[in-house]
Amino acid sequence: MVQFHWRLPTHGDRADVALPHDTRGDWRELQPGNVSPAAQDPSPYHEHLLEIARSAELAGFDGALIPSFPHTDDPWVVAASIARHTKSLRFMIAFQPPWINPVYAAKAATTLQRLANGRLLFNIITGGGGPGQLWWGDRIAHDDRYTRTTEFLDVFQGVWNGGPFSYDGKFYQVKDAGLPHPLAGQVRPELYFAGSSDAALKAQGRHADFNLTHMEPLESLRKKFDRVRELASQDGRSVLPAIRLNVLARPTEEEAWAEVRRGWANADWDAIEAARANQRRGDAIGSPIPEHVRPARDRDPKDLQIDGFFSGLQILGAQGSPLGIVGSYETAAERIDTLIGLGVGGLILAGTPHLEEAQRVGEEVLPLVRGRQPLRLAAE
Repeated sequence: MVQFHWRLPTHGDRADVALPHDTRGDWRELQPGNVSPAAQDPSPYHEHLLEIARSAELAGFDGALIPSFPHTDDPWVVAASIARHTKSLRFMIAFQPPWINPVYAAKAATTLQRLANGRLLFNIITGGGGPGQLWWGDRIAHDDRYTRTTEFLDVFQGVWNGGPFSYDGKFYQVKDAGLPHPLAGQVRPELYFAGSSDAALKAQGRHADFNLTHMEPLESLRKKFDRVRELASQDGRSVLPAIRLNVLARPTEEEAWAEVRRGWANADWDAIEAARANQRRGDAIGSPIPEHVRPARDRDPKDLQIDGFFSGLQILGAQGSPLGIVGSYETAAERIDTLIGLGVGGLILAGTPHLEEAQRVGEEVLPLVRGRQPLRLAAE
């Protein structure tokens, strides 16, 4: 069965797509009406994140991604709090291997599994290189980063069931490591592994359960998914494709595109264009959005579509993939069904604002997707 996850905006959020800046959280300059720390209560935004998590749980999502960037709270700490305030929602911690020793990561993860009754997931990120990677103090070259990630997961898996486990790699060396009872033997977290290069796809074959990618044009996805299956099969395993994308769905097409146009008209285009001019890329590999659908202030948003997916949701506050879904509830469900038809086994969805859109997408869109799937599979 396909997994559906929501995304927690640990970096802040907008209360409305028509606002040109975040008004929830304190990761940017505070604005009137911000949900942010106060003298009498330093944690209202954390309470807001818990509210999003609980809403996603009630709306039918399987889990929630907890992102990690320089401008976010630590996802391990946030996950521990969410675990105590939810019942069935799984929580996906995003992290890079160099941040934590693999033996200690296994100990922390097994502790969380005990705390949350086996609801932990991981989003393993190897890092995109460039200035963003240097922020973490990491200067390792691209392919070596994936070698390090593979070794990290070798050790993590090796000690998971107790040990003793020894390992002599290029980046990690351990001797007789293991976990004590009762930490040993917990259910291993499923791994969502991010990366598109050959080095990434080869690294995931040994341990990943899902290959996670941002939304791309469908032909690019088909080629990538074929490569994922090919490389995973060499290790005698199967790895399911997974996609991250943003959604703006309303009862009708007209209402959805009216929301887009409202946001388009209020966007801070000067700031957007300045940020583009100053953007510094790393060495990550993916499929860039073609120039003819690149968002601009003088473009009609409805012209910015590839295969029925809209390329401008980042203008409206979305994070991650520039390609996403805009349309009626039925259209959104059909787009998701298209991805499932390509073999996608996991979806991480998001929408602005995240609290209200978790309820909307979970209650109005996901039932249409899940309701159609058995019919299509039976017909096949």
